[in-house]
Amino acid sequence: MEFTEITLGDRTVPVVTNGYYDRYRMNPDLDEIQRDPAVGDLAFFRRMPKRMTDSALGPMWTPNFYYRASSAQLLFAVSLSRLRAHLPASLEPVRILPGVGLIALALYRYEICDNDPYNEVGVAVVVHDPRRHRARTLGFLDSLRRRVGYAHVLALPVNTEIARVRGVDGYNLPKWRTDIDVSIDGQVYARVAGTEGRTDIEVGAKLPAIRKPRSRVSATKLIHTLGGRWHETTTQTNALAIGAQFLPTHVRLLHGTGPLTDLLTELGVGRPLRMEVTTEAQLALHLPRPLAL
Repeated sequence: MEFTEITLGDRTVPVVTNGYYDRYRMNPDLDEIQRDPAVGDLAFFRRMPKRMTDSALGPMWTPNFYYRASSAQLLFAVSLSRLRAHLPASLEPVRILPGVGLIALALYRYEICDNDPYNEVGVAVVVHDPRRHRARTLGFLDSLRRRVGYAHVLALPVNTEIARVRGVDGYNLPKWRTDIDVSIDGQVYARVAGTEGRTDIEVGAKLPAIRKPRSRVSATKLIHTLGGRWHETTTQTNALAIGAQFLPTHVRLLHGTGPLTDLLTELGVGRPLRMEVTTEAQLALHLPRPLAL
């Protein structure tokens, strides 16, 4: 595979020669993209025209389109006291029981997207909408009804340099680059490399029953700081094939040596409460927006 160097902010980053980023620089012609046989219907993206917007990396087209992706998310119940050691005081974790909050471990495989294919693994605290200072429970239930979730990311390793630079410099997210394998096909599998090439974490699971809903668009809003101010970053997901299971029994999470293992151990992560797998999805990632807290 050949690479071409491009400039992002004040950094020089390698991208795949003649890949989507090299050809389109985040502003593709959707009619041309539609000719790619691996890309499905693009109606989801045609509803949100891109616009040039100022960002921490300079002027940039937004949103970032992910034309073909898959993901798996595991939810774990953890002690609030352990959560608060990693959560800014301004944010309030969702409580499912007295003294118990939620951690999400998510695996992503982005097969076709504006900044070329890459894999990503995230660990995040599920939090309340920070603008709702009262009626937290009602606010959380309303968020579920609207398919909107709020989270604060604790770790987000990726396996390409452009994804790392965009995430760190453009969003101020806790990203680092390492080898990551993600497969969501006949089963769920992921391996993240840790220190000295050893395994950090490894995840394996059986697929739940997968269905194809007519329409299932949801949004995840990451709450984080950028330039010393609070921001909200929204990802819209159009799930085309999805399945879920409560108290999944065929999940293995192996710890090794590395930052994810250390973090999950500190949080006291045990058996997952819920698994959600999306075998086919489209996503739109927007640039961060200032948030008054």
